[in-house]
Amino acid sequence: MAETTRGKPAALGSDLEKARTAFLNALASASPRRSGALVGEWGAQELVAHVGYWAGHAAEALHFAELGRTAEFGEDELDVDARNAVVARVARETDLDTVQRREEAAFTALRDRLRAADPEWLDECVTYGDSLEQVIRDDGADHYREHAQDLLKVTGEAGGS
Repeated sequence: MAETTRGKPAALGSDLEKARTAFLNALASASPRRSGALVGEWGAQELVAHVGYWAGHAAEALHFAELGRTAEFGEDELDVDARNAVVARVARETDLDTVQRREEAAFTALRDRLRAADPEWLDECVTYGDSLEQVIRDDGADHYREHAQDLLKVTGEAGGS
């Protein structure tokens, strides 16, 4: 195990947990059960489904690494906007409790795969050129943080993280 990667999966997992907690707190502050949009056209259901989808995407990338197929991850994927549209449509057709359970399951899968991850995998690249570490950061903690900040803007609490 290279010294530069030792402990990185654990650090990524810790960062993920903190970012998700901040997201959930911001969501609670923004009254997630209210009707209407919170971020863009998305209400609570769409937003929770969105971050859950991308956490699941990162967990899937780790699964590819476990199989020794990191370089194949991302082949034949819909473009980001198309995936986001499908996730939002499905979320609108689903009750909030179910959407929240799905997000929690995706988060848990990502967190648990990070706990078991070989640090050497983090430097491997997926089909579109990003390192596995970048996919995990972008789709995990950074994504939760981005949308926590969006929600804090709704409540007038944006600024710090």
